[in-house]
Amino acid sequence: MLLVHIEGFLEVARLGSVSRAAEALYVTQPTLTARLHALERELGERLFVRGRQGMRLTDAGRAFFPYAERAVRALRDGRHAIDEIGNAAAGQLLLAAAPAVSTYVLPAVLERFVSAHPRVEVTVRTGHSEDVLQMVLRDEVQLGLGRAIRHPDVELEAFHKEELVLVVAPDHPFARQQCVSITEVGTEQLILFDRTSSYYEITQAAFLAAGVTLRGLMELDNIEAAKKMVERGLGVALLPRTAVRREVEARELRMVDLSDAVPMTRQIVAMRRRDAGPPSGLVGAFLELLKAISPDS
Repeated sequence: MLLVHIEGFLEVARLGSVSRAAEALYVTQPTLTARLHALERELGERLFVRGRQGMRLTDAGRAFFPYAERAVRALRDGRHAIDEIGNAAAGQLLLAAAPAVSTYVLPAVLERFVSAHPRVEVTVRTGHSEDVLQMVLRDEVQLGLGRAIRHPDVELEAFHKEELVLVVAPDHPFARQQCVSITEVGTEQLILFDRTSSYYEITQAAFLAAGVTLRGLMELDNIEAAKKMVERGLGVALLPRTAVRREVEARELRMVDLSDAVPMTRQIVAMRRRDAGPPSGLVGAFLELLKAISPDS
């Protein structure tokens, strides 16, 4: 059953004339007549009878009419929805993000995205970067945000480089120094977070590369807990710069430079299935925003 057959049926039913309906649809009368006959053959019923006042619906035609109207309206609404998605005007955007990204990077980006696209519904799922990758592969989300994990079926687009910085309590002796060495940090109680995260691995690797043995460790399961411990003077920590920005600006924590440590950074990327085709619509608009703004702004 073709859309042009249904549209032809509706136009003849409204105008009561094949010739006027053909003119309205910009087709010839024989073409429209052939479409009506094809629809009647498919339905197995006559839809019109010709009377003195033109074409009149049969009982079958009257029964079919409201369904035909709804079908055409639904298809037009569908076309309109596709146009809106293509123009990033409306629709749904499905994202997955690693915990640190969803907490400290994504909110600023989403604030601007939602402001620019108020009719778009955004859904965010969270999980470690490995989980995010799997959600992308299973096509459960359109984009995943996390650390760079290579997979042949996934494209990665870098948009932010996160740096680990040393933070201490305002009254800690380090807070009065412009910079300290990684050896000096090794003499302090070091607060680490989330053993399963790449940040944990980066921190351990930095001390190992410097040949520094840590005096003491406190391991917590999230960044917020680590910040609270540092604020209470229970140790020092290497935390993502975006995660401590608010506390540093409020002078609840002090950031201290490391004089001799290797850079402790990790790339944050957007993950997308390779077979999804070129990014367009909402996905394209979101990726453009990621490129255009800094999550730290």
